[in-house]
Amino acid sequence: MFLKFLYLLALFNFCRCSIGDKSPYYERCLLTCEKDFCGAGGDDFIDGYSQPLHLRLSLWSCRDECKYGCMWKTVDQFTARNWRIPQFYGKWPFVRIFGIQEPASVVFSLLNLYVHIKMIQKFRKVVRPDSPLFWLWHVFCLICCHAWLWSSAFHARDTPFTELMDYACAFSIILVNCYVMLIRTLRGILPRFVATGLSVFFLAFFANHSVYLGTGDFDYGYNMELNVLIGTFTAISWFSWSVYNKDRQPYVWKCAIYVSLTGLVLLLEVLDRPPFFYLFDTHSLWHLATAPLVVLIYSFAIDDCHYLRKIELEQVKDDLKSKIE
Repeated sequence: MFLKFLYLLALFNFCRCSIGDKSPYYERCLLTCEKDFCGAGGDDFIDGYSQPLHLRLSLWSCRDECKYGCMWKTVDQFTARNWRIPQFYGKWPFVRIFGIQEPASVVFSLLNLYVHIKMIQKFRKVVRPDSPLFWLWHVFCLICCHAWLWSSAFHARDTPFTELMDYACAFSIILVNCYVMLIRTLRGILPRFVATGLSVFFLAFFANHSVYLGTGDFDYGYNMELNVLIGTFTAISWFSWSVYNKDRQPYVWKCAIYVSLTGLVLLLEVLDRPPFFYLFDTHSLWHLATAPLVVLIYSFAIDDCHYLRKIELEQVKDDLKSKIE
């Protein structure tokens, strides 16, 4: 019920109209700017204006520049009247730094990428390659790193393509967490051919959903509901498995804390507030909060691989002993 409540609040925040770009002042400003400074189509500048190199490299067109300039003029008009800071096209106004639209979210997304890389390096140093499920955590790392890279790209420059990749890769993180959970918790129960079939199913499901997102006319509510449903199932399953195995595997508290804190920091996505100093919004702080949790899940992975290897070696010894006898 609580997670359903979070979902409804997040959906409510998402569906609110952006009064900034709908305001008459903004619309007049944008119309005048494009008329005075932009050529046909709104991409090129007229009157020989030379755009700074970093803005050209980040593909800021004349129309984009007009939107950015008029956004701040509109914000000034709102704040001068003590009105609430408005959103524009579903986003809060952010200070652009070297052409990067949301600098804090970019930095914190790259921080998550960095932590994944550092932790998989630590994992490889202390876990033997022949350990059970050694491969699984590399798949997890690869998919997460790919997703955080595209998260950085999207927050750096919001385009239809980077938005698609951000949505698809965010879903890939949700899906790979579910996949890792199923492979680990059902290890020893699933026959090999069933585990292979499960892998094919997850790949096909992800490909199908990515194609659906690529249509550009998808249901945002359905996409969010699907993410929440899979994420909730994964969290409940991980937590239940951890509680069940806490006596035999004391280290599983790390997994339980990981899923609990992941749900807790999700509250930052619900608390949609204007950014502090026009840099730090709650979404960027959510990215910051997830970085330390990466350390926790890899610490669990290291302990779990050590445990599985120990059990496997004990089983081999027992089999040899029984054959000798």
